[in-house]
Amino acid sequence: MQESQLTKQWPVESWLARKENAMKTLKDIKVGESCKVIKLHGEGPVKRRIMDMGITKGVEINVRKVAPLGDPIELNIRGYELSIRKNDAEMIEVE
Repeated sequence: MQESQLTKQWPVESWLARKENAMKTLKDIKVGESCKVIKLHGEGPVKRRIMDMGITKGVEINVRKVAPLGDPIELNIRGYELSIRKNDAEMIEVE
């Protein structure tokens, strides 16, 4: 009984589920598919490092390969190949 009352008061799980469904990240893109960067999440040096690699709002990205365990992800961006970690790919919102 307490659990259902707690869920009604704090619907955190349902909020997180809606947020995950609404946001598509670079990590979700399959091999051979292309996407466009909408937004970079993260702060400070991490966001700056991603931007320094050429990943900025509006850029087209093609996912070339994914390592067997899903990390790293090889991309084709701005005419060059780039490998990034799965954690970094989760911070890149795409469409």
